[in-house]
Amino acid sequence: MNRPFPQTLNHKHPNKGKKMFKKIREDIKTVFERDPAAKNTFEVITCYPGLHAIWMHRISHYLWNHRLKWLARFISHISRFLTSIEIHPGAEIGDRFFIDHGAGVVIGETAEIGDDVLMYQGSTLGGTSMGKGKRHPTIKDGVVIGASSVLLGPIEIGEEARVGAGSVVLESVPKETTVVGIPAKPVEEVKRRENKLKHADLPDPVEKEINKVYQKIRELETKIENKNTGKNK
Repeated sequence: MNRPFPQTLNHKHPNKGKKMFKKIREDIKTVFERDPAAKNTFEVITCYPGLHAIWMHRISHYLWNHRLKWLARFISHISRFLTSIEIHPGAEIGDRFFIDHGAGVVIGETAEIGDDVLMYQGSTLGGTSMGKGKRHPTIKDGVVIGASSVLLGPIEIGEEARVGAGSVVLESVPKETTVVGIPAKPVEEVKRRENKLKHADLPDPVEKEINKVYQKIRELETKIENKNTGKNK
């Protein structure tokens, strides 16, 4: 009597390998779409630390979810050493996430990142609490996080929002809204996705307020001058 051939992992999950390679191809395609400096596939695979960090995170995240906590943290540590990007194994990251340049990026344990998110160097998704629950930001689909920006606490950044370079975000941001400054304040709605890369070309809300004050002073000076002129007559 012939015994049935034992099933392997690939027999149980025939599409698992295909999905993995599909994700890798999708990641590489995302680099070409987001970075005009990308020249060819070999360069992208070998010279983009943001891509390497995401691939290593997928491994560490899988181990983290399967209770291999120390090994997950160790792989994350190696990834930080190789890429200068720190992503906690517990962080949830969606598809087509791209970290441009990458150096100095920190993503905390309970951070959640949606699909098509673009994050620039020096940015932090940090926590503000010592509790064990949700401590880090939730980033919805299509968000752009500018260079050296800091997002703290269990806040939510809505779909298609933009965070200007150097901003400190302490409160949730509505969808399709641009925020800049310290602390970050809304300045305008995002109307067109093709302007995503212009994360440094944003209006300055502080400058706007100063201009308003200056304009008001000029109006008051004009009124006083006119009043004095009337008295002299």
